Parts: sequence; C-alpha cells; structure tokens
Amino acid sequence: MMKPLVMLVDDEVPFVETMTKRLSKRDLKIITAFTGEEALELLDVNRNTDVVILDVKMPGMNGIETLERIRKLFPLVEVIMLTGHATVESAIEGMKLGAFDYLMKPCEVEQLMVKVHEAAQKKRNHEEKIREARVREALSVHGLE
Repeated sequence: MMKPLVMLVDDEVPFVETMTKRLSKRDLKIITAFTGEEALELLDVNRNTDVVILDVKMPGMNGIETLERIRKLFPLVEVIMLTGHATVESAIEGMKLGAFDYLMKPCEVEQLMVKVHEAAQKKRNHEEKIREARVREALSVHGLE
C-alpha cells in the first residue's frame, strides 16, 4: 500500500510541528496548513490527499466550516476531526456532516495512525469502486459487457 498523503490542519504551530515529526517518522507524507482557508487552497493543489486531520477550534473558518467545504469540493478526501474537551458537540456535528471520525486532543499517536490508515483505506476503496463503475460504463457503451 502506498504511503497515505495526510494534511494536518491546526492553528497551533508547535502542535503541528510536533505532530508532523511524529507522523513523518511513521511513514506518512504530511502537508500542513494553519487555517481552514489554507487547507482548501492546498487541497486544490494536492488533489491526491487521502486524509485531513482537522482541528475543530480555529480562528476564522473553524473546523466544522472547513469540513463542510472539504466534503463539497473534495468528496473522496476523508477527514478526522481533532477536538478538545470543550468542543465534543462540534465533533459529533462533524460526524453528522461526514467526518470519518474524531479524536480528543491530546491524542495518542498510535491511535491516530490507526484512524489515518482506516480512513485512507476507505478513500482507496471508494476510488476503486468509481474506477470499476467507469470501466463497466465504458464497456457497456461499446457493447462489450
């Protein structure tokens, strides 16, 4: 399996730097963004991103608003919400809006790794189903089914 391409989105620079080091050591390719707006711009350039790890509480466009935009613009990208104790309701709302899962901050790196690999696999399964459907459609159009 290819290394998942993961975007880490959080306004806390030390957290992002620490998590980037920890996740990179575990064979993930990491892209970082510090705002929801930046995350959307980077996703537009890095369309092969598998998973976004998204903080709920950020200034400007918060995690829930960012999640809604990601689901609309990049529907196959899976999103894992990160939340502090005060924003569990937001994380649950995120699940209703299509987040893959949510984890409490601070989270164990191993637990996050499990979620990232599960989310990346889900995205790849969706992509495979889309490819299969396109092949069937192409065969059907040419009477080769």
